[in-house]
Amino acid sequence: MSFSLPKHKKLILFDGVCNLCNSSVQYVIKHDKKNIFMFTALQSDIGKDLIKRFNIDTEKTDSILLYTPENSLVSKSTAALKIAKYLGFPQSLMGVFFIIPPFIRNWVYDYIAKNRYKWYGKKDACMIPTPELKSKFLE
Repeated sequence: MSFSLPKHKKLILFDGVCNLCNSSVQYVIKHDKKNIFMFTALQSDIGKDLIKRFNIDTEKTDSILLYTPENSLVSKSTAALKIAKYLGFPQSLMGVFFIIPPFIRNWVYDYIAKNRYKWYGKKDACMIPTPELKSKFLE
């Protein structure tokens, strides 16, 4: 599968059935004043294609992913912090957490990811964007 992402856009891949992930996507949409981000579920054909292309072990990486047209893919806390950076002030202040070594940041991230269904719940199917937001989603 091949898809085209405009050069100025970044693609967030998220767990489409996770309530925490869906709330996070809604937060990013609300605060993405520069219209930088597009979205797709990890369960989508595009999500599966990128997971395969970048050889992501979904048993070890149960995570949000950030893909850029420069053909880079970052995950876990690094992806979350980079997303916050692009949202501008005050979210960009989260960048101070880059001083914490990734193995510590990712330990916290993995703990939350492991418990997210228990704490926040799970949907039976992926989120379907409203007609107003459909242009922000790749299927």
